[in-house]
Amino acid sequence: MDADWTGDLERWLAPFLSALGHKTRRRMCPAYIAGLIGPGDRKSIQPMAARAGEVGYDQLHHFVAAGVWDSAPLEVALLKEADRLVGDKAGFLVIDDTALPKKGRHSVGVAPQYASSLGKTANCQSLVSVTLASGEVPLMVGLRLFLPESWTSDPGRMARAHIPVDRQGALTKPEIAIEEIDRVIASGARFGCVLADAGYGSSAPFRHALSERGLFWAVGMSRRQKVYPADVAMTFPVAKAGRARKYHIPDIAPVSAEAMLAGEKWRKISWRRGTKGPLTCLFAARRVRIADGHKHRLLDQGVERMPGDEVWVVGERRSTGEQKYYVSNLPADATLQVLAAAIKARWICEQAHQQLKEELGLDHFEGRSWTGLHRHALMTMIAYAFLQSRRLTAAGRKKKRPRTATAAEHARHQAGYPRSPRPAAAAAMPPL
Repeated sequence: MDADWTGDLERWLAPFLSALGHKTRRRMCPAYIAGLIGPGDRKSIQPMAARAGEVGYDQLHHFVAAGVWDSAPLEVALLKEADRLVGDKAGFLVIDDTALPKKGRHSVGVAPQYASSLGKTANCQSLVSVTLASGEVPLMVGLRLFLPESWTSDPGRMARAHIPVDRQGALTKPEIAIEEIDRVIASGARFGCVLADAGYGSSAPFRHALSERGLFWAVGMSRRQKVYPADVAMTFPVAKAGRARKYHIPDIAPVSAEAMLAGEKWRKISWRRGTKGPLTCLFAARRVRIADGHKHRLLDQGVERMPGDEVWVVGERRSTGEQKYYVSNLPADATLQVLAAAIKARWICEQAHQQLKEELGLDHFEGRSWTGLHRHALMTMIAYAFLQSRRLTAAGRKKKRPRTATAAEHARHQAGYPRSPRPAAAAAMPPL
């Protein structure tokens, strides 16, 4: 970045600083964020204070870990800035989680858990992440710590980590995600579709909660998920003996999503252009009714879930031989190209996770408290939003210069390829 970025940071942070109120906090916030953005491999408090020179360790530590101030106004300001930069009715809200490896057992929420970044179970903290994205430009707007059962069952342990009383309840990751989605909706931030992997999509209450809020969604699910054909008929058989039946039952037994798509025609779809050419996989889709209704015993077939709403079931076959399955409530006239593009748009959150960790020190916080961890995470998200703002501004300047259309733009504008918001800006984005 150019040498004047610190001056730009002070000006850009004005809405955030006005929400902080106290003059000392208004001085510490830019110093902390500048420490995250500036040079240095380690972005924990002590090395940042040593590099800054103008503020001491005690001041920075008090600001992020012990100071009495409410982070909610800063979260609101972050959502407003994110909506200004990438908010769009054609955009996405991506739900995922990210792991922060930790040693010991005293840091808040740390426990042996599956860490997707490591591909194995490890001692770590797990945060539910919320990313607003459009035009292949992500902005992280939410990071909320998941508390495993080893924490929620131990009130003393939660008290020592200063977990607020209203956050000490046992919540699943899908339940935390719904709370965060409600916060995004309340802010007025614009997006068109919610995306999530199978860790969330396999939860029927999560899918139902999204539908109840009138949201479009495309989420991963298990290949074993039971589904019915879309034209399944509900019958009311007359009992020959015993108690009369109270409910209609389907006229056909459900099968797994994998079996439902096995006989479908699989087509090669390109959803976007990568650095080595178009990214392609084989996809197939079919309208179904997912088996997520109430449970009912079917004659000689045991207990089954009844058909729910009509949705798309989508299969993906990768060149490695791996197969993935998804479910979406996108409209019935959505093309396979649109379905594939929505499903694969989830990758953008992985980019945001990587940059927040490798460049802004999301996983460098050394404190143990709930408040300190979440404030540090909030500062990294604000720093990331600032950098994305500068990248978009630089991309806008490049867009004004005369130039020939790139191959990426040509592929993006081909007939049938779903247009993403701000395509030219995304194509010209400089590195973070």
